[in-house]
Amino acid sequence: MPISESFLAELQQEARPTRKMLERVPLDKSDWAPHKKSTPLGRLATHIAEIPGWTSITLEHDELDFSKFDYKPRVADSTSELIKIFEENLFKAEQTLKKTGDEIFMQDWTMRNGEQIYFTLPKIAVLRSTCFNHLVHHRGQLSVYLRLLDVPLPGVYGPTADEPM
Repeated sequence: MPISESFLAELQQEARPTRKMLERVPLDKSDWAPHKKSTPLGRLATHIAEIPGWTSITLEHDELDFSKFDYKPRVADSTSELIKIFEENLFKAEQTLKKTGDEIFMQDWTMRNGEQIYFTLPKIAVLRSTCFNHLVHHRGQLSVYLRLLDVPLPGVYGPTADEPM
């Protein structure tokens, strides 16, 4: 099995509960955060919707240099916009994975800010940690936000107190 097929299957598996979680985000509370040091709900949800797009950034380039990257964080104003951002990034990630040969996964990828290098790792490791694990981490964080806002939680890897099987 090509490496890309494994990542594609995992991405699609993680997309289902991520989509369900994003569909429940109460964007009328977009500025809410559980603590003054926490990211506001709307920004966190949009960040999660953007993460699948990092797959293409990782596999199609050899580095990300923040000194040359003009990133403007998005904040969705509606649930439909949030899901649209997620679906666009998911589609882009799926298309990139489908066309990526095994040899690309073994190439080095660097995250830097000008001369300051944060890390250099094989693309396969960046994909696992910075893209896939990062998505799961923030989805878990979002589930806590939703619980604190008394929003019923969807099942991720099984039933929840709100959605028993």
